[in-house]
Parts: sequence; structure tokens; C-alpha cells
Amino acid sequence: MNRAILVLCALAAPLADAPPEQGGKAELVEVRKIWDHAPHNAFTDLVRFKDRWFCVFREGQGHVSHDGKVRVIASDDGGSWASAALVETPDPKVPDLRDPKICVAPDGRLMLLAAAANRQKEQVRHQTYAWFSAAGSDWGQAVAVGEPNFWLWRVTWHEGAAYGVGYGRSGERIARLYRSADGRTFDALLPVLFAAGYPNEATLRFLPDGTCLCLLRRDGSPDSAQLLTARPPYTAWGWKDLAVRVGGPNFVRLPDARLVAATRRYDGGVRTSLQWLDPEKGTLTEFLRLPSGGDTSYAGLVLHDGLLWVSYYASHEGKTSIYLARVRLPSG
Repeated sequence: MNRAILVLCALAAPLADAPPEQGGKAELVEVRKIWDHAPHNAFTDLVRFKDRWFCVFREGQGHVSHDGKVRVIASDDGGSWASAALVETPDPKVPDLRDPKICVAPDGRLMLLAAAANRQKEQVRHQTYAWFSAAGSDWGQAVAVGEPNFWLWRVTWHEGAAYGVGYGRSGERIARLYRSADGRTFDALLPVLFAAGYPNEATLRFLPDGTCLCLLRRDGSPDSAQLLTARPPYTAWGWKDLAVRVGGPNFVRLPDARLVAATRRYDGGVRTSLQWLDPEKGTLTEFLRLPSGGDTSYAGLVLHDGLLWVSYYASHEGKTSIYLARVRLPSG
């Protein structure tokens, strides 16, 4: 595999001016290809665990194929990566594992989440599964979580409970809010979180005061992303229309309370984009286009050693591959 480092000055898209209150421009310190072993490598997430990096993504023959598996790779330094595990569907009736997510559960283990899909006319077309690991290599038995045909896309832990948004994949095209006390049994906290415009992929983040923010993708009419907000017990939500279409939404809160989002953007060419998310104004403001294009995005985000580490996938160099970027953000 070609592990050539892509240098900022040669390959990065022009940096957009950050809003004045952000104190300057972001700097793309480095971006490198870290994996391209499968014909199609895509849909990433990233976590730092026990002083090591773990990146997860789907391997398959194509973006839409029936053979998806979850590859887990690990690194001590973010530069040299090796496979730690290959996770396959536990049920051959739903053969395609998709969109893996990884996080650290309150018990100190890694939690892996992915949905198994079957595009034939079967009763169960999607089932989300969870796996747990103490070291990132042995993932044990899969646990079916959520409801059949509701894709639980990502979970976020808060005060010992796991929260996530599942979206209907057969019949009901709605978003549903789930909660779990153990990461294994998920109950619907809010049966209909959002319904207009085919809501689907969503990331939840909790602020220090307990407020929950939800960045939500839509693919219907209209197709603009939404920012949902709620206070405990998270059964009454308000929302703002962000007025842009996105894919693969993820975001993190910085120590100074700013919010950085990574999504696929469609306006002005498909790309993986870093943006400031302003919950008061209800805006997503792009400040950096990562080297990307074509089939791309689905980023993992980790703040470490003063930099934002971003895993993502892209096909701008021909083969759909996994990339890792390090970004220095402007001061607040």
C-alpha cells in the first residue's frame, strides 16, 4: 500500500477564512492514506483508547455490496497501522455490515456498533449489532440492539447511559430516540424524534449542563440538515434548520465550548468538510475542505495533543481509501 503523506501545500483545498470570532485560519498539519487493502474502504470512526489509536471502517467490493465486513486497525503513533480484527455479520440473512462506530463504554471496554443490511425483500432488512472488547482485538459475540429495521447509527454515553438515534429503513421513515443502561438493551425513549424529510444519520453530544444536541441528516424533501436541542429528560426537543445538505454527520465540543462538525457537503462539489457549528444561530460554516472528492466523508473526530485528528474516506485518488488528517484549529 502506498502510505505517502499528502502535504498540505501541495494537495489541500484552499483554506476558507474562519469567522472573525474564531481567531484566524485552521491549519492542515498532515493528511495520509492509512488503509486501502479492500476494493472499497469506507465509513470510518476513530477513538483513542489506552494510549493507542483505533480506526474502524467497512471493507467490501463496493459502496453498495452484500459482503461488507468491519475492519479494526490500530496504531501506537497514528503513523503506522496494522489490522487488529475483522468483524463479520453474525446472521447470514443480513450479510452486509455497514457504518461502524466505536466508543469507550463506562465499564472501560471498547464498544463497536454496526448495522447488518439485506437489500432483498426480506422481513428484516436491517439489524444493528454491538460488540465489546477489552483490548480491541477480541470482540466476542454480537448483541442485537435496538429494533429490526431501525438503524441505530451511533451511540453516545452520558452519565452511565447510552443514547442514540435510530431511523426507519422499512416502512416508517422516522427518527427514533433510544436509551440504554448497559449498551445492550435499548428502549425507545421517544418513539418519534423527527419525521419530516426522511431523517436518518445522527450524532448526539451532551454539553456540561446536560443539554443534548443532535446533528441530523435528511434525504427527503426538504433535505437540509437539522440541529435538535433538548434538556433532560430528553423527551421534548426544539430544532433549527441548518439550510445545507450533509452526509455522515459528526461533531465534537472543544474545551473552549466551540463545536466542530465534520460532514459530507454537496454544495460546490462533494467533499469532506470541517465546519463550525453554531447552535445559537443555527449555522454550519465551512472552514476547511479536506483533500477528498467523489465517494467520501464519514469522519471520526478525536482531540489529542492540541490537534483535531480526523479519520475519513475518499476516492479522489482513484481507489476508495481511508485517510487520517491532523488539523490545528484557530484559537477561540
